[in-house]
Amino acid sequence: MGYFGKLSYSAGRWSSGRPTAVPFLLIDVHDSDIATVDYRAADATGGRFFLGYEPRIYFEEPDAGAPVDTRAEAEGFARWLREAEGRDVDPDDVQRLMASPSGAPPQDEVVEQTVEQLLALAGLPLPAWPTDEDAPAG
Repeated sequence: MGYFGKLSYSAGRWSSGRPTAVPFLLIDVHDSDIATVDYRAADATGGRFFLGYEPRIYFEEPDAGAPVDTRAEAEGFARWLREAEGRDVDPDDVQRLMASPSGAPPQDEVVEQTVEQLLALAGLPLPAWPTDEDAPAG
């Protein structure tokens, strides 16, 4: 079984769970195979894309949702990064990391690796991934 959890970046730091301020970046990892990346700007604009697999592919429900427009989301993420953090990133580099709308397998074995590549590309600090020692007893 892989990692399940939500990490949010806002006000210059990472925390577990929901964001504490806007703008924010929220990363929700499902079984180390899917990372849902939500980003919101101060004016409430934002978007969503996936790393690893799109859920409709992973759960074998191709009609459950429309494929992500990876070009539009890569440009949206680049705009968010510029406005929220004052950093520039090439949308083409972001798009290369995104889950394939056609279902092609991801390059990385676990999606956390792809998350770290995205954050490094964006110049954002890496989160402290929870470890087994962080889990509740039992």
